[in-house]
Amino acid sequence: MEPDRIENLSVVYQSQDFLVVNKHWDLRIDSRMWRETPTLQKQLRHHFPELADPDTFYGFRFCHQLDFSTSGALCVALNKAAAGSAYKCFKERRVTKAYLALVRGHVQESRMTINYAIGRNSTEGRAHTMCIEGTQGCENPKPSLTELVVLEYGLYAGDPVSKVLLQPLTGRTHQLRVHCSALSHPVVGDLTYGQALDQEDQPFRMMLHAFYLRIPTHTERVEACTPDPFVPALDACWSPHTLVQSLDQLVQVLRAAPDPDPTEGSPGPCSTSTPSNKPPETEAQRASCLQWLSEWTLEPDN
Repeated sequence: MEPDRIENLSVVYQSQDFLVVNKHWDLRIDSRMWRETPTLQKQLRHHFPELADPDTFYGFRFCHQLDFSTSGALCVALNKAAAGSAYKCFKERRVTKAYLALVRGHVQESRMTINYAIGRNSTEGRAHTMCIEGTQGCENPKPSLTELVVLEYGLYAGDPVSKVLLQPLTGRTHQLRVHCSALSHPVVGDLTYGQALDQEDQPFRMMLHAFYLRIPTHTERVEACTPDPFVPALDACWSPHTLVQSLDQLVQVLRAAPDPDPTEGSPGPCSTSTPSNKPPETEAQRASCLQWLSEWTLEPDN
């Protein structure tokens, strides 16, 4: 599909309260610029004009964000109550996400937990980018965890790459891209955190895709698994040669896994699942929660 066509919208889950769409790569979710090329919200208005909510600026309530360059599962709430229930799941960190990526080089460990705190980069010329703790100019780094599983080894346009499944256990801005870069295995096609290549050597997109999403609201379990875009049939430059872990088996594990329990381990920064004698949420705590929500891979509109 071409991202500049308003007709190109793929829906992978639909109910009375929610939609999950398979967002195209290089497509903005929304924009306040009247000259902006097609956005996801314009695609939604084209396909579902009857579902647009006049009480919202964009017409639709996006439950979370995906980078402009990232494709995959994105959840849309169709009414205020549904948006509130999804918000509560994100607030309590009960959402499960998994991404597919092609990364440079062959990752030696087949499974690992990436544990690098991530902060904003204050270095001149690096505005709106993130970096790991210890990097010059790194401000206010916060704990960040990502699970990585190697699926396949192969070549992309003749260069060694690994196909991996990434599961963010925290939600920092650009977390997966920063963590992969910190391992010296940047995402293929990542112009911000990847290797400097000649323009003609760049792939046609960034190879990061939101593959699986589960939001266990109190009324329904929103669950969607999108098609794998990183297969040779869709991109002849990708040539896998060694299978390490079956993606189908990992999907079964993801679907069977219990929803994250905010009462176990380290709870979210604004979790409400504590004994009923806890004092009501303060304005400062609510502000902290809203800040945390804004860090779910939000990319500036520039």
